[in-house]
Amino acid sequence: MTRVVFMGTPEFSVPILEGLLAQNYEVVAVVTQPDRPVGRKKVLTAPPVKIAAVAHGLEVLQPEKISGSVEMLRVMEFEPDIIVTAAFGQFLPEKLIQSAKHGVINVHASLLPKYRGGAPVHYAIINGEKETGVTIMQTIKKMDAGAIYLQRAIPITDKDDVGEMFKKLSILGKELLLEALPDILSGRLQATPQNEAEVSFSPNIKREEEAIDWQKNAGQIDCQVRGMRPFPGAFTMYQGKRMKLWDVAVVLEKTEAKPGTIVAIHKKDFWIAAGNQTIVQINQLQPAGKGKLSAVDFLNGIGKEMSIGDKVE
Repeated sequence: MTRVVFMGTPEFSVPILEGLLAQNYEVVAVVTQPDRPVGRKKVLTAPPVKIAAVAHGLEVLQPEKISGSVEMLRVMEFEPDIIVTAAFGQFLPEKLIQSAKHGVINVHASLLPKYRGGAPVHYAIINGEKETGVTIMQTIKKMDAGAIYLQRAIPITDKDDVGEMFKKLSILGKELLLEALPDILSGRLQATPQNEAEVSFSPNIKREEEAIDWQKNAGQIDCQVRGMRPFPGAFTMYQGKRMKLWDVAVVLEKTEAKPGTIVAIHKKDFWIAAGNQTIVQINQLQPAGKGKLSAVDFLNGIGKEMSIGDKVE
């Protein structure tokens, strides 16, 4: 039986771990990030992969930093045939990579060499890409630069957000890993080096990138909102306070108003002028210190004083 150490952290990783177990791979340990405080009350919360691993009775290791840790030595003691990673969230040291008989393979949520880095799904949607996918690749010391075993694309619709895409990609990632793994272990499947001329990067989202630039057109703003939903969320400033926008749409009309101007208020939504004479329809939002609200509830409550001509920034 093939001995596997699995490393992963978020919901994306769970179907992949459970796929290995369902195919009777011997998962000897699961490595994931430490429990973290979550929400306004800072409740200490276990990563989804830890919850799944404990439910299956697996040994769980949670190093703050895997390199040089006792947890790394524990992994090496298992003498795994292969290490599988899926959104683990830490760099692996060369010593650990070399410790497994067949090395480390990674399930990456992108069509490498495009979008190397920690936020490939976010940037694919923000940039208006029509497709993304999953790559099964070798892990080497350089970030996401290993050779590719297998890759498959799926479309991004104009309704998809990060949450929906991660659900689709985790299932695709499980299927692709289980398809590739037997041939990787037997040596029948050889990896192909990435084309360095086509490399692009998707670093973790910075705080300032969450702010909406109303000079961009409505389509770009719609992509930004979906590319940051459900996390971290895109925001604008209204009356000096932060207001996250969770659900918007492109209006098929033009306006002469300056970008950032509220140009229409209806019963169920309101419209804001964007760049290139386009208009964004606001359907759901979250004022600072409040929960998510439909535009209807906002306009009937704390937003009832909103007027045409008001500005957002």
